[in-house]
This record gives sequence, C-alpha cells and structure tokens, in this order.
Amino acid sequence: MKILHVITSLQTGGAEKLVTDIVPMLRVKGLDVDVCLFDGQETAFKKRLEKSGCRIYSFSNGGNVYNPMNIFRLAKIIKNYDIVHTHNTAPQLFAAIEKVITPAARRCRLVTTEHTTSNRRRHIKWYSRIDKWMYCQYSSIICISNQAEENLRKYLNGKYPIKTIFNGVDVSCFHNATPIANVKKEGKFAIIMVAGFRYEKDQDTLIKAMTKLDKDKYELWLVGDGERRDMLEKLSAELGVSDRVRFLGMRTDVAELLHTADVVVMSSHWEGLSLSNIEGMSVGKPFVASDVDGLREVTDGYGILFEHGNEDKLAETITRLHDDKAYYDKIAAACYERAKQFDINKTVEGYYELYRELQ
Repeated sequence: MKILHVITSLQTGGAEKLVTDIVPMLRVKGLDVDVCLFDGQETAFKKRLEKSGCRIYSFSNGGNVYNPMNIFRLAKIIKNYDIVHTHNTAPQLFAAIEKVITPAARRCRLVTTEHTTSNRRRHIKWYSRIDKWMYCQYSSIICISNQAEENLRKYLNGKYPIKTIFNGVDVSCFHNATPIANVKKEGKFAIIMVAGFRYEKDQDTLIKAMTKLDKDKYELWLVGDGERRDMLEKLSAELGVSDRVRFLGMRTDVAELLHTADVVVMSSHWEGLSLSNIEGMSVGKPFVASDVDGLREVTDGYGILFEHGNEDKLAETITRLHDDKAYYDKIAAACYERAKQFDINKTVEGYYELYRELQ
C-alpha cells in the first residue's frame, strides 16, 4: 500500500511534528509512506524525516502554499498512491479538487486530519459550502481529540466519515531525557512554555503573570519563534520583566529543557490536542493550562486549569506549586500518568488500522 502525506511545510507546529513522528513508524510497520510539501524549506523536522528513507516532494522553497499551480503539481504525484492523507487547509482543498478534475486521481482514497478545535475558516459564512463540498471528497476525516470531533460535527451538521485518533508523543523519550546543566539560574523556579509565537498561543498572559511573581524567585523560558516574537519582546520590556523572560528560540533539545524547568505552562486561546501539552506532562512536571478547548480535555483532573486570559489566577497557581511541595509532587505524578495514555505508538496503530480498512 502506497501512502502520501501532503502538508504545507515542515515548519514548527503540531501537524508538522505529527507527520515527522508517525511517517517513519508507519514505514517500520511495512507501509510505503512518502511526504509532499507545498513549501519545502529546510527545517529541523525535514532533516529528521529525510533520515527515515521516505521520499519527500517539494513544490517550492518559501513560496505561497495557496499557489493554484500546486493543484497541477499535485496531479503528477498523487496518481501513484493508493491513499493521500492531507494536513492543513491548502492541501485539504487542493487534493479534493484534484480528486474531481483528474481521472487518474479518482482511484485514490483521501484522508485528512483536523488538527484544531477552532478553524478560522469556519467563521467565513460564504466559505461553508466550499468547506462542506471539500469534506465530502474524503473517505475518512480524522480529528485529534474528542472536542475537535464534536466541534467539527456541529459545524458540518451532516453525515461525514469522522473519527478521533488522539495525537501522541514518545512518552518514554521525554520522560527519560536528561536535564541540562547551567541553563537555570541558581535559586530560580523556572516556568517554560513551548509554542510558536502566534496569536492563538497567547504567551502574553504568561508574560503578564510574571509581573505578579517575585522577581527574585521566578524566571520564564519561552521556546519557539514566529511572527509575534518582536511584539512579545516589546511587551516584556514594557512590563519591566525582560530580565526574567528568556526567549530561547527554536530548540532541538525540548525534552531536556522541559526536564530542566520546574513547571510547564500553555496559556493558549485554543488548541487542537496540543502535543506540547502531552510532552510537558511526559517529563513528570506539573502542567498548567488555560481552560480552553484542546487543553481542557487532556489536562482536566490531572494538571491544573486556570481561567483563560487571567494572569492573576495563573500567577496564584504557579506560586502554590512553588510553595507547596506535596501539592507539586501530586500534580507532577498525575500528569505523567495522564501522558502515558497518549503514547505515540497508540497514535500510529490507529492510523495503521485506518489505512488497512481503506485498502
């Protein structure tokens, strides 16, 4: 069985990480899996995937992923595959169009993964007919969490082949990582957030929470990069916490950094099923998250949820974890147990069985 995963790029993100993780594992299970990138810029994920032996098609290097020419470029490729599995909006739509207009592509079975609980295009009224037509071309629509499936079903309001396969991470890899020496300042309680600097991630609330915490006890590490970095650095300066907020950029040692920090936080406006959520729990540290779709489902009853956008509540939560060791240890242990339910091997098995069903 030949399978092609089609995604906009292999930049930093949950969808990109999932593809990078599962493709090599599916190949080990005997499936012939390749990857197609609308934007083939060199990234850490792409370099890692190249080592797996899969073929990687690239349509451009930094080009517009919505370029209509990608429809015709895709036509030359997908006819060689039994299943075409798309991620992100442009590949989803273009593969659906390809299915209709290209005779050679009609024998392909289309699969797509919804990586979020709140897709912005769902709020564009005129686009809903296009969206629903697009989904009709798919043999299977995978959601990465129960909340994502519930929201998608409500939006589509019809009979579509939707199912949930939870995202996962290599729990043992993160749990067994080694802390990094000389990263944490002596005597500091380190808070870490790993996420791209995009609006939905809302690092703003976490930076604001730093103004409520003792400057001699706490420091914040922001791991990632993106379009809002300058804005967040400016916010840190305006609030007078620049000396306590460290922008660590893109890192390949995320597991080690998570182990080195004391508390893991995600203050997002929304998520799909956050891999950073599961990674943070996997290292056996307390995980604190905003009470929103995509974080609530994994965190509730194990980690700690705080009111969305409320920096005061977030600061109170962090302070209690700092001051109460018994409470800290209880939350940390519960988070690790929860993470084990989202191991990457379960995710891969779910995709493998789906592909077998569609064969």
